[in-house]
Amino acid sequence: MNIPDRVRERAERLADALPAYVYDLAALDRHAAAVRAALRDVELYYAVKANPDPALLRALAPYADGFEVSSGGEVAHVRSVLPRARLAFGGPGKTDAELALDVHRLHVESPGELRRLIETGAPADALLRVNLAVPVQGAALAMGGGATPFGMDPGGVRECLSLLRRQNRVRPRGLHAHLASGLRAPDLLDLAKAVLGFARDLSGEGHIPTSRDLGQDAPAVEVDLGGGMAVSYHDPSELFDWETYGRGLAELREPGELLRVEPGRALTAYCGWYLTRVIDVKRVHGEVFAVVTGGTHHLRTPAAKGHDQPLAVLPTGRPGTGATTEPVTVVGQLCTPKDVFARRIPMTVDVGDIVAFGLAGAYAWTISHHDFLMHPKPGFHYLT
Repeated sequence: MNIPDRVRERAERLADALPAYVYDLAALDRHAAAVRAALRDVELYYAVKANPDPALLRALAPYADGFEVSSGGEVAHVRSVLPRARLAFGGPGKTDAELALDVHRLHVESPGELRRLIETGAPADALLRVNLAVPVQGAALAMGGGATPFGMDPGGVRECLSLLRRQNRVRPRGLHAHLASGLRAPDLLDLAKAVLGFARDLSGEGHIPTSRDLGQDAPAVEVDLGGGMAVSYHDPSELFDWETYGRGLAELREPGELLRVEPGRALTAYCGWYLTRVIDVKRVHGEVFAVVTGGTHHLRTPAAKGHDQPLAVLPTGRPGTGATTEPVTVVGQLCTPKDVFARRIPMTVDVGDIVAFGLAGAYAWTISHHDFLMHPKPGFHYLT
């Protein structure tokens, strides 16, 4: 993939201090601004699990209506960086202590979780997470559409609504649905249509409060449609169509409804680069390998998702010490055959060259097994 000039310049300056992460905050600012504009009046919450780096959170804060968190640790972390940020707390395994935290919205995952929430005695504004039996073909990950640990089927949602009518501390505000990840705009709009239809049925049955119940300026129902916007590791230039998605949501939305989305990867993936340097180039049973500093203990994404991580080679090494005519498999320093970044890539590479892996701004460092083999941790650098 192409590497921006400013990232290339920083990589060459860091050549003797690799591996390292570089985050292009100016690029993130431009991207977030474009996404915010495309979504119009749809609320935008950033899914912190994608990358909780404080510098990225601060860069996103001007464009985000809030942040989606999935643990008490993430709650504390975001509040330490952005004390006044609105938080929506989701995830299928909340403890009693986490249920008692004061957040803007709590995503209830089951009738059992709701019972425990009510027993805390703490007031809460809740969205019920629904798992509808709808097709999610083509998804990179399916969190709904059938039997999964995430959310509730319609029967579970109605059981929760029955529980809610018997008390007044937990206030139902609407629905949450994150059914799949890795989908394009038309597919996500199809899912949105199904979720909105279910929400409107519940509202029509009197199960979800109307604006009259909540106050004149409150929406009749909130529907959080989650994230799931596709990021292509095969073709990084293939971007999610935010304009089509924002326009489609505007057409689906009815008066009195508040819509919210929670992108993570599709916001921050593009701003991150993981920089390494070639240690060795070798041939084993006819296949050429380039061994680089670092590994998937720093950038687990390609091993976790089973793809080739997009990369660029900066020729800073010793000419003639590498392979120039055959596909190269790029691997890290770990003692496992799973430590692979990219397989059989047509490339020219020499010992000492810098290899820059793109799309490393989401589900990268924080999902990796940092302490395996106890190699040094990478540095972190920011372009403003």
